[in-house]
Amino acid sequence: MDIKGKLVQLLPLQTGQGKNGQWRKQDIIIETQGQYPKKVCISIWGDKINESQLQIGNELNVSFDVESREYNGRWYTDVKAWKVDGAGTSSDGGQYNQSREYNPSQEYQQSSSSSAMDESDLPF
Repeated sequence: MDIKGKLVQLLPLQTGQGKNGQWRKQDIIIETQGQYPKKVCISIWGDKINESQLQIGNELNVSFDVESREYNGRWYTDVKAWKVDGAGTSSDGGQYNQSREYNPSQEYQQSSSSSAMDESDLPF
């Protein structure tokens, strides 16, 4: 599977020691484009972590696998990248405001004040 979007957040790099030696894992948050943008957390493992590509605001093309596993009767799902390509940088020069927090009421106020919504605009 593939996804294209803007890198909006880098979670802390995780490292550890396993039976096969040292490991590294970088989780990133990608925001898709479109009328209803989605945020997806994707894990990048080992030598696939490229710090030069992983800059907030960069557009990325990520190829990934989705895998679920069961543990003690509960299911857990991982989104693991196997290829990450840059698709250029954002128009603001790769700078993205990490401190901006998502506020759904603010988003609703902006969209409802900018144009009158009718029932055909609703996504459901």
